[in-house]
Amino acid sequence: MTVVALVLLALVAAVGLLLTGLGERRRPVWGAGVLAVLLAAAAAVAWSAGPASEGLAEGAVLAAVLAAVTAGSPVATAVLRAADPTAAGVMGGPSDPQVLRGGAWIGVLERAAVAGTLLAGWPEGLAVVLAVKGLGRYNELRETPAASERFILGTLASSLWAAACVGVAVLVRS
Repeated sequence: MTVVALVLLALVAAVGLLLTGLGERRRPVWGAGVLAVLLAAAAAVAWSAGPASEGLAEGAVLAAVLAAVTAGSPVATAVLRAADPTAAGVMGGPSDPQVLRGGAWIGVLERAAVAGTLLAGWPEGLAVVLAVKGLGRYNELRETPAASERFILGTLASSLWAAACVGVAVLVRS
């Protein structure tokens, strides 16, 4: 059963990479749902399985970090689209990709750092990662309300996704 959880985690990483490669504007929103279902299935299988061997546990950690990094962007984009006020005619909302340029690359690094701090057993590192990210964007966040909303939504979606992926690895290890 542990092998199934590992395969599902690897599938999350592969599908996430494929969806990320499509780009923010062409990526289907339903892709995030597929990723969430796959990750939930991996968690359920890992939870019901017994303790993994050392090699499988290490593979699960690697797959979880890859899934966090590669699949987090489609999930964060879907959350930003769901909170889109432009459907009501408001411009510059949280799904506007012109607000907070470079956020996709920052998100990749953020998810890697979140996964790393949690896997290292240092949850306090989350505060460091999020504080550094907030300080780096402080001027933009202060000047543009849409940027603040995009920052909060994207950061929470991205961080929670990374934590969920790491959670599956922890389930596999235990």
